[in-house]
Amino acid sequence: METTRLSSKGQVILPKSVRAAHHWEPGVEFTVEDAADGILLRPIKSNPATRLEDVIGCIGYSGPAKTVEEMDAAIAASIQAQHDRG
Repeated sequence: METTRLSSKGQVILPKSVRAAHHWEPGVEFTVEDAADGILLRPIKSNPATRLEDVIGCIGYSGPAKTVEEMDAAIAASIQAQHDRG
């Protein structure tokens, strides 16, 4: 087991062998969770870039096509409903 130390600035350096084993490069972001006996660091997984062509139609809507105006009206109504519950 390797050890590390907390710096005066609150920084912890992960040992090179750990970074290499997980393929963590500079700039990787982590969530920090309190645990019963310390903390838990989890890398935040970045989502790969997606293209519209890859995801269009993925929600499975099977009704008639909606116009942009109908979609705008539905969005506005949803926002108003959330505001009214507010």
